[in-house]
Amino acid sequence: MADISVCVCTFRRPQMLDALLHRLAQQQCAPREIVVVDNDPAHSARPVLQAWSQRLPLRTVHVPQPNIAEARNAAVAQARGEWLAFIDDDEEPGPDWLALLVQTQAATGADGVMAPVLARYTEATPDWMREGGFFERRRFATGTPIYTEDSRTGNVLLRASMVRSLAGPFDPDFGRSGGEDTLFFSLLHRAGHRFVWCDEATVSEEVPADRARPGWILRRAYRGAQTFVRVELYPLAGLRRGLRALGLGARALVQLGVSLLLALGHWPRSRVRAFFWLRTACAQCGKLSALAGARYLEYRA
Repeated sequence: MADISVCVCTFRRPQMLDALLHRLAQQQCAPREIVVVDNDPAHSARPVLQAWSQRLPLRTVHVPQPNIAEARNAAVAQARGEWLAFIDDDEEPGPDWLALLVQTQAATGADGVMAPVLARYTEATPDWMREGGFFERRRFATGTPIYTEDSRTGNVLLRASMVRSLAGPFDPDFGRSGGEDTLFFSLLHRAGHRFVWCDEATVSEEVPADRARPGWILRRAYRGAQTFVRVELYPLAGLRRGLRALGLGARALVQLGVSLLLALGHWPRSRVRAFFWLRTACAQCGKLSALAGARYLEYRA
């Protein structure tokens, strides 16, 4: 048994949570405990958690006010392991998932180990979306240093003492908009902590029908760009903040014009390339809206 607390935040996905717990029960490297935080006001995860309570070392928490940052904070507060492994409720790990993360950490001495989240497509995903790789994320060779732009809480092993070195450690102000994990890792990187990649410790994530739509992809780009601006400005104040905001806004305006022209230019020949540049344009709109104080709420009650 490894001194690891697996942390899972769940919101209205009882069937996916049940599938995940089944996978966690099969881990070759058994964790010390599994901390599950139900962030649904209706406590929809309760029947699943009760069914597994005698079969797994579960610690459960109900956080009724929907806020992903508060849910993550509750998981960290309850966890007793020396290491925290975060995995999303819609992800499915293989039986060697934890063992591979542990091996990479032991070999590198890193403070955290990131790993791939692979898309599982259904018939609802159009071929052109698969071709464009709009649900794919970058991958690296095992041991590669990882920085903020490729950091996330979907599949990661973290030193608990490092996590608790931050207040919160996740900022609730990002809890409805999303991006709380981007800010979290940005602060840890700035503090000098080291993260590496483990390409073998994959988990898979189904692309549901409601995400396999152009509108969802464009909204995701818009929201992600808002997060980028907020994180960039987060540690700054006064003149430095104003100058940085001015630079971000000017660059976004130029990139917006260029990406719209490229989207129009590619449309007659390649729908995939045209949509790629349209997504880029939406991202620039997200940056500009964030500078104007707008917030897109990714997580709703």
